[in-house]
Amino acid sequence: MLKYGFLRIAAAVPVLKVADCSYNTDKIIGIIREAYSEGAQFILFPELSITAYTCGDLFLQEALLREANYKLAEILSQTADMDIISIVGLPLRLQNRLFSCGTVLQKGRILGVVPKCCIRNGKGYNEGRWFSTGKNILNCNINICNQEVPFGTNLLFSAQFNTRYDTEPNFEPNFEPNFEPNLQPNLQTLAVPFALELGGDLQMTLPQSSFHSTAGALIIFNLSAAFEETGLYEYKKDLVRLQSARCNTAYIYASAGVNESTTDGVFGGHSIISENGTILGEGERFRSESQIIYADIDVEKLISEKIKNSCFMEDNMCLSVDYKNYSTSTSAFRQYRNICFPIDDIIIDDAIGKSSPKKLYRHIDPYPFIPADESIRAARCLEIFEIQTWGLVKRLEYTGSKYAVIGISGGLDSTLALLVTANAFDKLGLPRKNIIAVTMPGFGTTKTTHKSSLQLMEAVGASIREIDIKDACLQHFRDIGHDVNQLDTTYENVQARERTQILMDIANKEGGLVIGTGDLSELALGWCTYNADQMSMYSVNCGIPKTLIKFMIYWAADNIVDESTKDILYRIIDTPITPELLPPDPKGEIRQKTEDIVGPYELHDFFIYYVVRYGASPRKVLFLAQQAFSEKYSGSEIKKWLEVFYKRFFSQQFKRSCMPDGPKVGTISFSPRGGWSMPSDAQRTLWLRQLEEI
Repeated sequence: MLKYGFLRIAAAVPVLKVADCSYNTDKIIGIIREAYSEGAQFILFPELSITAYTCGDLFLQEALLREANYKLAEILSQTADMDIISIVGLPLRLQNRLFSCGTVLQKGRILGVVPKCCIRNGKGYNEGRWFSTGKNILNCNINICNQEVPFGTNLLFSAQFNTRYDTEPNFEPNFEPNFEPNLQPNLQTLAVPFALELGGDLQMTLPQSSFHSTAGALIIFNLSAAFEETGLYEYKKDLVRLQSARCNTAYIYASAGVNESTTDGVFGGHSIISENGTILGEGERFRSESQIIYADIDVEKLISEKIKNSCFMEDNMCLSVDYKNYSTSTSAFRQYRNICFPIDDIIIDDAIGKSSPKKLYRHIDPYPFIPADESIRAARCLEIFEIQTWGLVKRLEYTGSKYAVIGISGGLDSTLALLVTANAFDKLGLPRKNIIAVTMPGFGTTKTTHKSSLQLMEAVGASIREIDIKDACLQHFRDIGHDVNQLDTTYENVQARERTQILMDIANKEGGLVIGTGDLSELALGWCTYNADQMSMYSVNCGIPKTLIKFMIYWAADNIVDESTKDILYRIIDTPITPELLPPDPKGEIRQKTEDIVGPYELHDFFIYYVVRYGASPRKVLFLAQQAFSEKYSGSEIKKWLEVFYKRFFSQQFKRSCMPDGPKVGTISFSPRGGWSMPSDAQRTLWLRQLEEI
């Protein structure tokens, strides 16, 4: 088993010969051995893979059925020394009926057999001529290969992975009766429930996988055989992807290949590995040789999604677990039998901190909030822009405000906020002159940002006001007895609060709303002054991380503004991120750069995604960040900034606890009214200790 909840899954499309069970079995055994050597814990084969799918009336021949049973026994014998869980298909006869079945094999044992439910007839399929549906078979045992085996469509398999971490103490509760605790501090058990469906079962009105997922399955395996038809490829791909999303599962699909009979149709050998709506791996269709695809699925991520899915929790009424054999569990729809079995311990080297962590069979996107595909990214930016706009439109309509007040710094956040405000005023039919844009030069304002702010306000058509805050801040320093040469937190926060006071007072005077500009990343880090830029009357950027803000402005520059404004936006994008609260350097350039102080925003946004959305442990976040940023940051650099993240994330919650209203635009929100609930005095000790142990 891989570290941090990852499991390696394989989907295979072997070269087969129709009705030649001996040839097919040799290919299957060879592929299982290859996948096992590659570290796979599961491998899936297509429907009826021992005989091939297109045997036709040969399925009614005693010789073929007996040979399929013999060859299943041979697969068991030849793979008995391997822990890999193999899922193969064959025809099985039971009580004078024939079923297309998927069998789950491990270490010489048949763990269970699942019959196909949706027997396809028409459109080139004639399965009803040979096979019966298994949809009503729920509690049955059969004898096969001299083993008594659970048989039915209500089987839930649960692999008990026992994993030892050299550096990670963990005590895992065991719920067996008469349990005596095993006080090995580095033993961790992870149960991975999975289930099977076959071919067209996925296309039923109520797919079998929907039942399985409500019973607790984290992985669904589909043994399939489907003709290739024009347009069917994308349909199948979307079907698998969306079902994995609906069920919060990994969905593994393997279909028969081109070596099947082409009497009335061609099989393409389509294989897919999808996780919670994302395609992790896909095989190449129309290949004459055997093919295996691999992907590392994140079981902890799937568990996190299921826990947070309230609809799933309502459907999953109860799930009992017997760690020795199998027992009955109850879902909202049917009785399930749980087949629990152990996987031998695997010693894992902790690669964290080394220069090159082990490679995963999956891409870890360093920018999880930003779609890599340009067209998808453009559509996403438009969607977010509309969400921001209509959130502000509603607030302006409700309050009856005809004016908006916004501070413009010449930086990314205030730029996007101004563009959103202008769009909202256009929607309402209000003149843009009613947008009171205020630039407030202070001790750290540079010519570059000052110029950008003035040009942007003019380009948008807002009413421009310039209020220099230096004299007011100097007066305040005198009032509170602060030395102006002491460039500390007081020096910085006086400026931030002076600016917010000006904006609030103008809003009161004009009957307008102060539009907040702070973003999601700043809220996570608390990189905002309490009761200053932390506060506004409506915060349009609060749901957008800093890395995405930049791409939003790129999109705006390329799609919704004229050429002269585009040049201004590109210059703002190229300006270093800064609060400009400390004086410039001797050359008049920006001296105070945010990312030099709190760390790169691209790292912090990555941390936010995995810590807040999926609840990943510090070890796992560090491991994933090393995978994503291996060519840009060293392991020690990532660890340093992750420690900064945890310290600031915990200590700055009090600012998030009283943040103003603002639209949620993605899966993560820090709103205390439903987005993120956390006490302001929560301790960070556990998370920092885990980092220290690495």
